[in-house]
Amino acid sequence: MIEIPKAYEPQSVEAKWYQFWLDQGCFTADPGRVSERRPAYSIVIPPPNVTGVLTLGHVLNNTIQDILARKARMDGKEVLWLPGTDHAGIATQNVVEKTLKKAGEIRHRDDLGRDDLVERIWQWKEKYGGIILQQLRALGASCDWSRTRFTMDPEYSRCVQNVFVDLHRKGLIYRGKRMVNWCPASLTALSDEEVIMKEQKGSMYHFRVEVAEKPGTFLTIATTRPETIPADTAVAVNPKDPRYQHLIGCHVYRALPVETPKEQRRIPIIADEHVDFEFGTGVLKVTPAHDKADYEIGLRHGLPVIDLLTPDGRLTAEAGPELSGLDRFVGRKKAAEILEAAGALAAVEPYSNNVGFSERADVPIEPRLSEQWFLKYPSVQEAKACVAEGNLRFFPDRWAKVYDHWLNGIQDWCISRQLWWGHRIPVWYRKGGTEIHVDLEPPADVANWEQDPDVLDTWFSSWLWPFATMGWTGDRSVDAQNPALRAFYPTTDLVTGPDIIFFWVARMIMAGYEYCGDMPFRNVYFTGIIRDKQGRKMSKSLGNSPDPLDLIAKYGADALRFGVMRAAPLGQDVLFDEQSVELGRNFCNKLWNACRFRQMQGGAMEGEIHPDLLTSDDRWILIRLDQAVREVTQAFADYKFSDATATLYRFFWSEYCDWYVEASKAALVRPEGVVRTPQQEALAANKLAVMDLVLGSLLRLFHPFLPFISEELWHGMGFHQDLPEDRGGKTLLSASWPKPFTTEERDYFGLDDTADRVAQAKYDLITLGRGLRRDCKIDPAKRVKFVLRPSGELPAAEAEVIRLLLNAETLEVTPGFAPPKGTPMAANPLGELFLPLEGLVDVAAERARLGKELEKVRAEIAKVEAKLSNPAFTEKVPAKVLEEHRQRLLDWQAKERQVLSSLENLSS
Repeated sequence: MIEIPKAYEPQSVEAKWYQFWLDQGCFTADPGRVSERRPAYSIVIPPPNVTGVLTLGHVLNNTIQDILARKARMDGKEVLWLPGTDHAGIATQNVVEKTLKKAGEIRHRDDLGRDDLVERIWQWKEKYGGIILQQLRALGASCDWSRTRFTMDPEYSRCVQNVFVDLHRKGLIYRGKRMVNWCPASLTALSDEEVIMKEQKGSMYHFRVEVAEKPGTFLTIATTRPETIPADTAVAVNPKDPRYQHLIGCHVYRALPVETPKEQRRIPIIADEHVDFEFGTGVLKVTPAHDKADYEIGLRHGLPVIDLLTPDGRLTAEAGPELSGLDRFVGRKKAAEILEAAGALAAVEPYSNNVGFSERADVPIEPRLSEQWFLKYPSVQEAKACVAEGNLRFFPDRWAKVYDHWLNGIQDWCISRQLWWGHRIPVWYRKGGTEIHVDLEPPADVANWEQDPDVLDTWFSSWLWPFATMGWTGDRSVDAQNPALRAFYPTTDLVTGPDIIFFWVARMIMAGYEYCGDMPFRNVYFTGIIRDKQGRKMSKSLGNSPDPLDLIAKYGADALRFGVMRAAPLGQDVLFDEQSVELGRNFCNKLWNACRFRQMQGGAMEGEIHPDLLTSDDRWILIRLDQAVREVTQAFADYKFSDATATLYRFFWSEYCDWYVEASKAALVRPEGVVRTPQQEALAANKLAVMDLVLGSLLRLFHPFLPFISEELWHGMGFHQDLPEDRGGKTLLSASWPKPFTTEERDYFGLDDTADRVAQAKYDLITLGRGLRRDCKIDPAKRVKFVLRPSGELPAAEAEVIRLLLNAETLEVTPGFAPPKGTPMAANPLGELFLPLEGLVDVAAERARLGKELEKVRAEIAKVEAKLSNPAFTEKVPAKVLEEHRQRLLDWQAKERQVLSSLENLSS
C-alpha cells in the first residue's frame, strides 16, 4: 500500500494511468478469448468527422460508451470498442478548399483538378484528421486503438463499392432525374440531414395575374420568390375553395418575363388539394423545377418543367434579359422592381419563414431537379420487424414509434454527390455510346470509357460501419472464417443522437440484415442534446459552448465525466452548467479524502469482519451498500446512467461519509492519553474491515464513471494485492463488478430490517436534535448539553455515536428525566431528546424575536389567503400558478406552527 498524497492532482494521475492501460494492452480485444465463460461485448463508435474536434456532445456520447465498455469488462466480458473517423465528404473538401483559397493557391477547385485536390485532402487528413481521436484519450476513452478505422481506408472503400455493385445488380440502385436539395456553394446534392432550417426575415410579394378567358379579372398570388415566376407553369387553387371553383380550367398570363408575348406566357389554372385555403390568397404559383411540393403537383398534372437557375444559383436566360445572369437574391429584388414597373405588384409585406441552409457551406439550399443515383432501400421488412418484435431495443423506447413511422413512408435515397472527395461511383460509360459498366474493376479497354464523376453520399459508407470495420468482404465463405465478425457481430450497443435515427441508425439496420443476415446491434441508446442552463443549444456563435479540453485541464476528466452524466437523464436534453463539473471535482476530492482517512487509521487492510462485533452503524452501511449495488446494477440494465450516478452520490456522500464515517469516529478516534481496551481495539479493527469492504466495492462501482481516480485509489489502498492479474490484480479495469449480498451473507452479518430500523432511528433522532439547535438559533459549532430519555435499553457505544454526531458536550441518558417546563424536545422510537436552554438563550430577547417573526409569518399567510379567496385571481391564473400559491400557504402555515412551538418552549 502506498501513502495517498494529501491532495488529488488529476492531470498527473490521468496521464499515468492512461499510458499504463495502453502499455498493458488493456483495451485490446481478442476474439480468440471469447467463449461461453467470457462472452463478447462490442460497440462501435459513431465515427466523428475527420474534421472534428472534441465538443461537449462528444463528451456525453463517448463517456456513455466508455461507461458501457468498462462495465462489460468488469462483468468478465471480452470487450471490443471499435474507434474510427468518417471522411465527411462535403465538410472535408470545404475545409481544404477554403485553406487553399486563403493561401492564394487556388481560386476554384478546377485550378487544381480532381486528382491533385484529392491528394491535397489526403495530406490534410494525415496531418489533422486524427485530432479528435487523440482528444478522446484525454477523456479516458478505452477504445481498441489498434482497430482504428477510416471510411476511406482501401479495405473499407472496397466494401462500399462492393455494396453499390451488388445493389445495382439486384435492381435496387438506379439513375434518374429527381428533385433534390442542392447546395449552390458546394455544387452538390445534399441529404436532408445536411440541411439546417433557419428562420429568415424576408418579404411576401403579392402580385396580380390576369385571367385570359376573363379580361379585366385578376388573381392575386403571394410568393417569397418572385425571381422564379418565369419558371411557373401553372397556378393552382384548392378544388373546394368556392372563391375560385369557377376559374378552374381557365388560364392566366404569367407575370414574367414581361418581354415575352402574352400568349407565350399563358399557363393553366389547375385544381389540387395540396393548396392551403388559409395561406396567402389561396392561389399558388406552381414552379415544378424549384419547389419539391410544386414538383409533385407538376407530376400529378403533367406540367412542363422550366429550370432557370444555374448550379451556382444564378438566373438563366429563361428568366428574361433583365434577370439573366443575376445572383438569385439580386434577381429577387430586381424581379420585384420589374413587377412594380409593370403595375403587377400589389403589395410587399415583411415575412418570416424557415429556410433550409447547407450545413457545411451555410448558404440557402435550392430544391433542384438533378440527374442522380438513387437507392430503393433493402431489407425494410426485417428492419421494421426487429424493433416491432422487441429483438432490437431503443432507449428510450418512444423512438420505436418514430422509427416505425419513418419506415412506413420512406422514399428512395439519393446516394450520389457532386464532389471529388469520397468513394467514386464504380460506374463507367462507353464514350460515344449508351453502354454502362458497373463493377469493382474498370472495363478492360478503359481508355474507351469514362467513369462517373460523382462520389457516394457519406452515409452510404457509414451505414456499413458495424461490419465493414470488422473486415467484412461480402464473400460469405471468407466472412464465415473472420474471427472478429464471428465473435463481435452483431454488436451489443450503439450510442447515438436521435437526430440521425433515419440517416444512420435505420440504414445500418437494413444493411446489417442485407449483408450479414442479422441486426447490427441489439440496443440503441439515444442521447439528448447538450444545452446551456438557459435551454439554448450549444454553439460557438452564442459563446455558450466551453472547450472540453479546457474543462479537463481545470477540473480533471473524471470531474467532467461525472458532472455531465449526473445531468443526463435517459433520452432527455442535458442542461449543462460548469458548476456541475465543479461539483464533479468536489466529489472526486471527497472520494480521495475518504480513502485517505481510512488509510490514516492504519491497521490491517481488508481484515475479517466478525458478525458479533458489528454495531448497528456497521449493519446499516452494509445494508445500504447492498442496496446501492442493486440500484446501480439495475440502472445499467435500464440504461439509466444518471440514476446510477445519483445512487452513487447518495450512498457515498450522504450515507457513507456524512453518517457512517462520522459515526465510526466514536470508535476510531482515540483521545490523547487514552488506551483502548482489547474489546475497543477489536471493535475498531472490525469497523475498519467494514470500511475496506465498502470502499473496495465503491471504487469498483465508480470505475466506469471515474476511471482515473478509482484506479489510483485502488492501488493506493492496496486493494489490488492478492488478486489474480485478470481480476483486478493488475488494474481495476478488470476487477469483478460488485454483487449484492446473498441470503446467506445477509444472515451471516445480521442484515435484517431490525438492524436497519435501529440505526435509521438513531440518525433520525440526531437530525431532530440538530433541528432543535437550529430552531433555538444556537450555533452548530457550540458544544451544548443534551438529555435523552430512552424508550428502552441503549448501549453506551450507541449513545456515544449520538453525542458525537450532535456535537454535544455531553449526552445524559436518563430514563426518568423530568425536564423543566418549556424545554425543547424531539421524539422518535428511540426516545425523547431534550435540549436544556439554561445559559444558552436570552429568553426575553428570543421571545421578542420570535414575536416579530410570528407577525411577519402571519402577514404572509394573510396575503396568500387573500389571493386564494379572490375569484378574479383563482379563475384566471394557470393551474400551475394556483398550485404554487396553495403550496406557499401550506409552507407559511407550517412555519407559523414552528414559531408557536418555539414560543411555547420559552413559556417557562
